[in-house]
Amino acid sequence: MTLALPNLPDLLDAAADEAAALAAAVGSAVGKRVLKDGRLDRAALDAEQHAAHGLAWASAYAETLRQVAVWARALEAEGRLTEAEALPAQLLAHEYLSQLQGGIPMNQGEIFRPADVFAPAERLSHVLGRLRPGAGQAVKHRIVELLDRARGRPSLEASGLDETLEAVRDQFHAFTEEKITPFAHGWHLRDELIPLSLLEELGDLGVFGLTAPEDWGGSGLGKVAMCVVSEALSRGWIGTGSLGTRSEIAAELILAHGTDDQKARFLPGIASGKTIPTAVFTEPEAGSDLGSLRTKAVRDGDVWRVSGAKTWITHAARADVMTLLVRTNPDSKDHRGLSMFLAEKPRGADGDPFPAPGMSGGEIGVIGYRGMKEYEIAFDGFEVAHANLLGAVEGQGFVQLMATFESARIQTAARAIGVAQNALDLALDYALQRRQFGGPISQFPRVANKLAMMAAEILGARRLAWFAARAKDEGRRCDLEAGMAKLTAARIAWAAADNAVQIHGGTGFAVEQPVSRVLADARILNIFEGAGEIQAQVIARRLLEGAN
Repeated sequence: MTLALPNLPDLLDAAADEAAALAAAVGSAVGKRVLKDGRLDRAALDAEQHAAHGLAWASAYAETLRQVAVWARALEAEGRLTEAEALPAQLLAHEYLSQLQGGIPMNQGEIFRPADVFAPAERLSHVLGRLRPGAGQAVKHRIVELLDRARGRPSLEASGLDETLEAVRDQFHAFTEEKITPFAHGWHLRDELIPLSLLEELGDLGVFGLTAPEDWGGSGLGKVAMCVVSEALSRGWIGTGSLGTRSEIAAELILAHGTDDQKARFLPGIASGKTIPTAVFTEPEAGSDLGSLRTKAVRDGDVWRVSGAKTWITHAARADVMTLLVRTNPDSKDHRGLSMFLAEKPRGADGDPFPAPGMSGGEIGVIGYRGMKEYEIAFDGFEVAHANLLGAVEGQGFVQLMATFESARIQTAARAIGVAQNALDLALDYALQRRQFGGPISQFPRVANKLAMMAAEILGARRLAWFAARAKDEGRRCDLEAGMAKLTAARIAWAAADNAVQIHGGTGFAVEQPVSRVLADARILNIFEGAGEIQAQVIARRLLEGAN
């Protein structure tokens, strides 16, 4: 006897339709508050942040359910829709519709209730009633049984990937299990840099040139492959899953905007992993507000002299080249005066992280996301060759950088999914082994419920991230989908890590337990690559402007 609901793809389609209708109604209600004479009023949008961000979350839920429905329909057509896919999918649909009706947790203390902007209760009651039998306690216990059977595999459910990407996923899952997972917690506890030998192995496997064209030494596999590899490596440790991030950003900047000479000089080294890039954008007084950057560069013949301060620079000491965003027009006070440089520098060493003239800095200690280290950097006349001005064009740095945000957010979503999967792995293993009151704690409903919901949300997050990645691979604008994927996956990773610690109980609070590292690592995901609040604001603005 199966616990999967009959005609599930049809029911998932209906759930996605209802979610989309509700999100549209929220958008209409919010639009009445923030659109003035048919145009978006930025002051009104700021004043209505809670409702506007609720629109972003409701729309992200609706798109997640749509992609789950599309995936389930495709599996059914192939005869591969089993309980392992059906049960988490129907649980997710019931849960997300329930939250759309009653309240969406934008974080632990902020709930968006659609009823605050209009009365939605009657919209979802019929579909929820049909889904309710598929979200009961028996279903959640069955999902835990299926998770137990799937231990050691890349994921519980069928992926829907083609043979090439399935092989890539399996290869990196096996590599992670052998070369990363057994050592990650030791590296974290000792606050060590990831061994260079591991970077060399990953370079040989093509991690740093995964999406770069073959003509420049890359694999040309696309953004879905990037998601698959990033998730697999992050499942072992977010540090290793993030190694390719700066290479992806640098390569995309150079491919899209670099001169022929810049492509020839930088792309082969970046793609092979022999050249380590770092992204140098953030400043102490300018986090998400990149248009207010103060670090400046002044031209002096064939060089530019850089002065100012940057912070939260990942892998900076080891890096060979910096994608450096600075102000080259001192008369401009916004993004139009910014330029991007490919600033070369020598690798640092212990005790001397920044040996270049005109450059100094130090490490920022962090609770998680270790392995590459974070730095603050001061520039005082640091020289960059004029030939390294990206595209040989001034004043385009902000525009050039914005073009990379889709890929960066998709990749961050994939990293978050890997972290969430790691949390689920650890929680499941502990729940199956830990015995209390005569049985494993996985049999307790409150434990089983946590594990089942982790599996369901990870399934949905994966579908949404891959949907955004496919759009990017097809050359379609996907900033909205990429933002939604990053927004939801970051929250899911934190919830999964927090629940994994809860399942471990007091044991999970011990620093020697890997789950404590996962909790620390998960926290950064809702901050970098666009803080959750900024991300929701951007999504809401796009939705409201697009609806007008």
